[in-house]
Amino acid sequence: MNGDYSRPEDLAWKCRRCDVNLVVGPAVLTYMGNRITADLPQCPVCGFVMISEELALGKMAEVEQILEDK
Repeated sequence: MNGDYSRPEDLAWKCRRCDVNLVVGPAVLTYMGNRITADLPQCPVCGFVMISEELALGKMAEVEQILEDK
């Protein structure tokens, strides 16, 4: 799942806690003991990572199914 999974409209969001715009950067995701790195929108202050509904229900669901089938 390595790659840039951000859309321009994702960067219009602000972190609610820190009140700063999200930036794209590497995020480490862990599922069933597997580590996956992807460039995702995140808060540069607190590290909150935003995962869009499209990504969660699309590519991430595919990867989840592949890992569960192993």
